[in-house]
Amino acid sequence: MFRKALEALKRGVQRSAQALGGGVRSLLMGRDLDEALIDRLETALVSADVGVTVARDLVEEVRGEFRAGRVTQGAQAIDLLKSRLKARLRGGDLALAKAPSGPTVVLVVGVNGSGKTTSVAKIAKALRDEGRSVLLAAADTFRAGAVAQLSIWADRLGVDIVKGSPGADPASVAFDAATAAVARGVDTLLVDTAGRLHTQEGLMRELGKIRAVIAKRIPGGPHETLLVLDATTGQSAIAQARIFKDTAQVTGLFLAKLDGTARGGSVVAIREAVGVPVKLVGVGETPEDVQPFDPEAFVEALFEGEIAAG
Repeated sequence: MFRKALEALKRGVQRSAQALGGGVRSLLMGRDLDEALIDRLETALVSADVGVTVARDLVEEVRGEFRAGRVTQGAQAIDLLKSRLKARLRGGDLALAKAPSGPTVVLVVGVNGSGKTTSVAKIAKALRDEGRSVLLAAADTFRAGAVAQLSIWADRLGVDIVKGSPGADPASVAFDAATAAVARGVDTLLVDTAGRLHTQEGLMRELGKIRAVIAKRIPGGPHETLLVLDATTGQSAIAQARIFKDTAQVTGLFLAKLDGTARGGSVVAIREAVGVPVKLVGVGETPEDVQPFDPEAFVEALFEGEIAAG
């Protein structure tokens, strides 16, 4: 879907590369493996925020290969880790869903401050660059600032937007936007929702109302429900992901602000914990700074970035 640019991804995850690739590389490269070194590897992986469970599993795989005599050098262990990390990040459809006919509806959810509205703009920009028509729905009616922000993005990107008055029923805005999307024959409807705290059950139920009115107007919609997570929060994003998955029927993850964190290893922990594929990553502040999530490229960028960092 999006233009893939490994160099941009490398730049975006440079801080994470120093934490994950850097720590592992400096520990293992140029050394013979032994039991003590493998024990230290677990600490390095946990420090890189991949999660305790994932770190233990990876270390046991390295230990098993070492005891079998198949992996005896640090460089071999690095190759094994890269292979296993890629395998853990694969699975599921990594592309955004597309409706078989009519508008494709993408519902975007997440907590306040996750970068959700900016992420909506990034998706819209990427779709427009591919020649697809896009309509935005400003269903975050509780925050006037959110509607204003999305309106500014719509103007900059040259896309239409449907919005209601401050405090309007978000479900009614979503319904009006779905009706407009059908009438105008647009390719994709992007629905920005309120930045809900995952502990507020009433607001979560409202997401159900939004889904229902969209489905009433566009059969099968929403076709994709993207949860935007702030990558800088690391492990704490897992609790959000689990609850949103259960209450909002999340089908994919958008990891925002990946360029601003040394916790890129948490991508693995989040993917393992919720079983939902990472589909997009934000690696900068401009609308162009969004990448499709490619497990191979991501893992390579973590370790390539470490090499560049020395």
